Amino acid sequence: MTPEEFRKHGHAAIEWVAGYMEQVEGLPVLAQVEPGQVRAGLPDHPPENGEPFDALLADLDRVIVPGLTHWQSPNFFGFFPANASGPAILGELLSAGLGVQGMLWATSPAATELETLMLDWLVGLLDLPDQFRSNGVIQDSASSATLCALLAARHRLRRDLAVYTSTQAHSSMEKAARIAGVDGVHAIPVDDTFAMRPDALADTMAAHGPGFVCATAGTTSSTAFDPVAAIADVCRRYDSWLHVDAAYAGAAAVCPELRFVNEGVDRADSYCFNPHKWLLVNFDCDCFYVADRSALLGALSILPEYLRNAATESGAVIDYRDWQIPLGRRFRALKLWATLRWYGAEGLRQHIRKGVDLARDLAGWVEADPDFEIAAPVRLGLVCLRHRGGDDVNQRILDTVNGSGRAFITHTRLDDRLTLRVAIGAPTTEQRHVEALWNLIRSAAAPAAPAAR
Repeated sequence: MTPEEFRKHGHAAIEWVAGYMEQVEGLPVLAQVEPGQVRAGLPDHPPENGEPFDALLADLDRVIVPGLTHWQSPNFFGFFPANASGPAILGELLSAGLGVQGMLWATSPAATELETLMLDWLVGLLDLPDQFRSNGVIQDSASSATLCALLAARHRLRRDLAVYTSTQAHSSMEKAARIAGVDGVHAIPVDDTFAMRPDALADTMAAHGPGFVCATAGTTSSTAFDPVAAIADVCRRYDSWLHVDAAYAGAAAVCPELRFVNEGVDRADSYCFNPHKWLLVNFDCDCFYVADRSALLGALSILPEYLRNAATESGAVIDYRDWQIPLGRRFRALKLWATLRWYGAEGLRQHIRKGVDLARDLAGWVEADPDFEIAAPVRLGLVCLRHRGGDDVNQRILDTVNGSGRAFITHTRLDDRLTLRVAIGAPTTEQRHVEALWNLIRSAAAPAAPAAR
């Protein structure tokens, strides 16, 4: 593809994406296909000769779009948001166009130095602790950040680790322990807000010894906040590493009035949050910080002869290959830079505040309906609710809402009861979308009318 051909087809591709943005609200949110249907719609073998790019765009419309669950729909309320904004998409395009591999400072100094600066911008923007300045790196996800933190902890503590986290923590903690070869994770009980109990942590650590503790600031099931400061006291008593996972909730700290999400983070050895969840940066982009980089570099740095260079040996530069599991790395900082520059701090605050306000609206409607209840405190953009009729009714609501194509929600279990999760945060979601979802939920809860005789 020549630059001129690229220019022509690139215009067509951007026009296609812009058209998708315009029409996504009207598409069924959950994919309406059967297993194998997408594959059956495409050839079994690649073409012998090249095809026009227009043919690929046509197949996107014909086969791929019907097989997608539309995460960018204003009616997507499942899991947590996976925001993709215009400037982030363009930043991703620029990164792909440059095609650099930023494993070392020497392989592209701008890729490394822009990344360090963006992570420092976020320290100031979110009022994170000063020890995180120039100690941040972009990972693909919070799962990778947790694994890197665990490996750093093992290197620093120089012993076999016990791993501790709450019963409400993300499953990536257990996966990280498996990958690292750590036998088992101690699941610490939670209180009535679904937050980790520091007393139970202390009792368990007394029995099993020091190790790695993962506290969660905004759990996946209910956005519960573990008491990080009290947990840090326990970690200090037992000479243990404290990692704070704020994958979803960390973005809220862009708003001064929501900085309770940072409580205790100044005591953490490591911390992460995902701009790709709620800060308008498309997937993948996790910001991972360490208070002291030496343990992370000690755990992950290997320097073969073919990577030796004068800049590395000077000690004056950061080589991000030493801060992650793989060697190679993409230029993710470009999309973060594009997003922060386009929206500015105030634009990001408006986005977060809108999601929080809409969640509070929904929570108010639920509380006013005697047939429904709020299942967990509503702190940010997630509302956990359920019908008082029990699991069968809530399962019917879940199936009806998602089967309708008009909205998509997910579920969890809280107090061993099926609970509906409504995560609000898509940039195009307005109050009318949340009202329509609430009406759909209430309609789905109504018993079916008896069949006519």
